[in-house]
Parts: sequence; C-alpha cells; structure tokens
Amino acid sequence: MLDHVFTQLVASHRRAFEAALLQRQAVEERFQVDVFLGDLSFETSYSLPGEERPARIRVDTGLDWPTWSQTAYRSWAIGEEPDEPPEVLVEIAIRVQGLEGVPDTAPLLAALPDHLDVLGEPLARGPVTVEQVLLEGPEGPECAVEVSYEGSCPLGEDLLEEPGSLEEALAPLGRAVASLLVRVGDLPFVFRPGEPEPD
Repeated sequence: MLDHVFTQLVASHRRAFEAALLQRQAVEERFQVDVFLGDLSFETSYSLPGEERPARIRVDTGLDWPTWSQTAYRSWAIGEEPDEPPEVLVEIAIRVQGLEGVPDTAPLLAALPDHLDVLGEPLARGPVTVEQVLLEGPEGPECAVEVSYEGSCPLGEDLLEEPGSLEEALAPLGRAVASLLVRVGDLPFVFRPGEPEPD
C-alpha cells in the first residue's frame, strides 16, 4: 500500500531539486516495491543543466520507506502511539564518471562536507569508492569515483500532520546539492574524450 506521506516525500524531493535548477536524468529513475518484505524505494539522478548524457558529474539519491516504518505511520494515522516514529532512509551519492585513469580523491573529499542535513537530520559521509573498467586496446582504465551520504530521518508529528510541509523542509537540500555539484565540477578531473556525434 502506498502511504500518502511517502508519495508526498517523493514529489517534494523532485520539486526541491528542480527548483534548484538541477536536471533530472529520467532514464535513471526507479520506483520499486519489495514484494516479499513490502519495503518501498525511490531512486533518481540529477545533474547540473547542460551536462552530457550520461552526465559526467551527477547526484544519485535514494529514499527507502521500510515496512516497519509504514506500520508506525498507519498506527499514528489511526490515533495509536507507535513505539518509534516512522522514518525514511536516505542515501545521496555524488558521482564523477568517465574519468581517464584513477583520480586523486583528496580534492574531492576536501570539497565535500562531513555531513548533509535532510529533514533536520545529518547524513554521515562515507568513504570514497573508486571503480575501474578495464578496456581493450592501449587506453588505460575508465574510472568513476563516488562519495555517499547515508542516514535515517525520523518524520516528526508536524510533518505527518501536514505532508505538504515536506516541500519547504527539503528545499535547502536541493540548493545544497546544486552547490556541491558546482564545487565538484570545478575540480581538475581529467575525463576521457566523449563519443563522437553521429553525422
């Protein structure tokens, strides 16, 4: 069952990022339901306007609405006091891809804060992940580097009573992510040449 608060959270997340003038990578968007456990998840990607497709620098975001949290929300909705307030699990990953060789990750970490605030809760920054794709021929590996922020955000009673207020609560996140993408875009990464345009 789709809870109104989660669908409102997805819509507010989308509006917050688009209000920050970020461009949605539509092909990357997924809404999934775990048919065995009942968990709901929403994943999408954004980049700065004018980026190539696929974007070389982008942010991947994920929202998870676990079954226990859905149960807590429904208990609250019928006037019962849940043992724990419902919460949404959030992941925000800054990804740079299409790199020529393994990059120096120190400038990337220096440009990113230790945490991001979402719905008033800090998401902790994780370690850097570097991916390598070994290509045939004389070219070196094609690389990507990613830094993720993860955490859980309890939904307070004020947000549950007025889900429309999620939009105002998420607006600073959209602006913060746009600022991070601009900062990362200014770093001296070396990208592989893009694919030639077809005639």
